[in-house]
Parts: sequence; C-alpha cells; structure tokens
Amino acid sequence: MGLLLGSFLNVVIHRTPLILERQWRAEALSSSADELPTSLTLSMPRSHCPHCLHTLLWWENIPVLSYLMLQGLCSACRAPIGWRYPAVELFTAALLAWCFNHWGLGWQALVWSGFVCTLVALACIDWDTTLLPDHMTQALTWAGLIVAALGLSNTSLTDALWGAVAAYVSLWTVYWVFKLCTGKEGMGYGDFKLFAALGAWFGWSALIPLILLASLAGIGVGLILKYQQKLRENHYIPFGPFLAMAAWLYMIWGDLDIFQWMA
Repeated sequence: MGLLLGSFLNVVIHRTPLILERQWRAEALSSSADELPTSLTLSMPRSHCPHCLHTLLWWENIPVLSYLMLQGLCSACRAPIGWRYPAVELFTAALLAWCFNHWGLGWQALVWSGFVCTLVALACIDWDTTLLPDHMTQALTWAGLIVAALGLSNTSLTDALWGAVAAYVSLWTVYWVFKLCTGKEGMGYGDFKLFAALGAWFGWSALIPLILLASLAGIGVGLILKYQQKLRENHYIPFGPFLAMAAWLYMIWGDLDIFQWMA
C-alpha cells in the first residue's frame, strides 16, 4: 500500500503545481476572449511520459518494478525517468511501514500515515517550485486539530491549538523582523502555515526541537549546495522540505532524551 500511495504521490507532486498554474491563468483570462488552458486533474489524463507524451501501459506503471524493468528509460522515446519516482515510492512505503509497526492496525496508524504522505508531497512540491499549496497545508492543520480532539495524536486539543498558533506567529514574526532589517523576504507564507500544521500535530512543546532540526538541516544542505555551486538564483533554498524532515524525525524519535532537552 505504501508503494501504491507513493506512486500516487508522484502524480500529486508533478501535477499539483501545473493545476494551480492553470487555475491562475484561467482566472487571469476569464475576463478576456483568450483561450483558457486545457483541463488537468490528478486523474486525467492518464499517466504519460512528459517528454514524448506516451501513455503508460499498465505494466509500465507498477511502483519501483516498472522503473527497474524499463531500466529508468521511457519505452517509447528512451528519455530518462527521474530517480525520484522510485525514491518517493520506497520512502513512502518505509514511512507507512513504520507507522503501522509503531501503532498497529488501527486509526492512529491510519491518520499518521495520512500525515506523513501529505508531508512527502509538500516537501517535493516546495523543493521543485517553492510553493506550499494552501489547500494542503491548511487541511493538514485542521486534520491535526481534529485528530487531537479525537485523542489519536498523543497531543491534547489545547496543546495542539496553541501549538498551531505559536508556530504561525513565531515564523510570521521572524519573517517581518528579517524583512524590516534587510528589505528582503527570508521565507514564504506557506512556511508559516506548514509550521502551524506541525504545531497542531505535535503540540507547542515540540516547536523548538522542530525549528532547530529544520534550521540545522537547511544550513547543512545550503552549505553543501553552495560548495557545489548549485544554489538557485538569489541563493535561496525552500524551507518546507526541512520542516517536513524535522517532523518525520520527531515523529520517530521524539521520545528521546535529546528532544526532551531541546523542548
């Protein structure tokens, strides 16, 4: 199931920014006679090669196995298939295996599986496009509050509520202090919303470990990219993937003494 969900997440990661872009274009063109962009959804059209538009046959769409059988190449045009496709499938499968091994077959494992899958999609979308779609971050925040209210997240509703509030306000404050001091934007509003979602799932006491983990990981990756001269224009890297990474680590090892000390 994790491999299958990972395969679907690849579709979400690839198509969600395209769908949003087409929606924005449609809104911009709605008052003119220009042709609106063709429709695109997560289910239509069928999966295809982005290079030659070859529609994938059923045996070309099996998670991981198809990548290995095709040797990482499109069967029609022989263009390379990105390694991230099987990586997302395997990583998602590993996260879901951990959830069900940790919580057993039940609602807790199910809701946390939804949490980690959403983070996989958000991390990859943000890395590719610097977008953290509102319909995903806000849904994750509401889900965290509902799960806390149902007693499925080991976080009380009070802690979840104040965790979401404190997380959003803290990054919002950092954003404006940095902007007033430098005249530049250090992060996007999507980062505030994603951090608020993590606060809703883990509670306010997890915020300091989460932001420290994310910041240290971001600095480390940034230094590596700078050394390799692979930083993007304006020398920025998206923060969302590191928030997601911090959330996965805290979910798995949050009960360790080091995290309690950081909190």
